[in-house]
Amino acid sequence: MARECCDMRGLLGFLVLFLISKKPMNGQEIAEEIEKRKGCKPSPGTIYPALKNLKEEGFIKEKKEGKSIEYTLTPEGINALKIAKKRFCKTFIGVYK
Repeated sequence: MARECCDMRGLLGFLVLFLISKKPMNGQEIAEEIEKRKGCKPSPGTIYPALKNLKEEGFIKEKKEGKSIEYTLTPEGINALKIAKKRFCKTFIGVYK
């Protein structure tokens, strides 16, 4: 069975950083925003390991709000996103030509 598009898991960390750079979000909000953009909602087994990895790298931090955890960028995360945006644009410039 042919897929509609290629696997984009490699872009998940970049996308998560990009989304929470716009506003602090919890895991469910991140998954819903990805669903709006990509057309399918990632599972918790996809989102939370990515968040854990980004936290371990020092790019995001957590703030507990009751039972929910809200994620925001750290200064290191802001810098990492800036670098990733440049690399993304350099890699994909001309895709629609």
